Amino acid sequence: MKTMQASFEILTPISQGGLQELQFIERIGRVCYKSEGRITPDGESAKKFVKMLIDRGHEAMLEHSSLSVKFTVDRGVSHEIVRHRIASFAQESTRYVNYSLDKFGGEINVIDLSNGIRLDNKMKEMDGETIAAVLTVWKEAMEDAERHYMKMLELGATPQIARSVLPNSTKTELTVTANYREWRNFFKLRTEKTAHPQMREVAVPLLQILKERLPVVFDDIEMEME
Repeated sequence: MKTMQASFEILTPISQGGLQELQFIERIGRVCYKSEGRITPDGESAKKFVKMLIDRGHEAMLEHSSLSVKFTVDRGVSHEIVRHRIASFAQESTRYVNYSLDKFGGEINVIDLSNGIRLDNKMKEMDGETIAAVLTVWKEAMEDAERHYMKMLELGATPQIARSVLPNSTKTELTVTANYREWRNFFKLRTEKTAHPQMREVAVPLLQILKERLPVVFDDIEMEME
């Protein structure tokens, strides 16, 4: 069994300062107002225009641009991500992937629970000894699940049958493509302090990066780090 950290990768190229993306939204949005003559080549008009759209709640214009992100998370977190229905998904399939094969190292990968505990509103206040005990039990459960999974395959079970014993902590790769409006909704829900801690583990740092790389589009969404 191998333990991994949750992570993400932005797959869509983003221009310097997100200027081209803002200009694209402006070009489309100004059709509504027939104000194309106000477009300036330096992008300053785009910044003001997109901010105006967001302030007025005219976010339908943001649906014309999309972003693809690949998440490496546990299966439990992936179940929450795919609930965002206005999006497209491609996910590592436990029906077809056989983790006993050499190319997978002959073992299952699980997402480290430590960061999730650190972000859990109640558990982060526990003493170190208790947390260590919880992690020990979790690790034993993961190893037990792996052992039974491999045994089922050894007995002739197909991966889609053997996967029934795989835990929620099993690592999965999930690529999400959604328009900017849906990403805004995603971050408003998934960076909240009450969101699942392992969801926040990837959602908060992703939003931080997008605030820098796509300013205006995500600037107004607040988040709590801890």
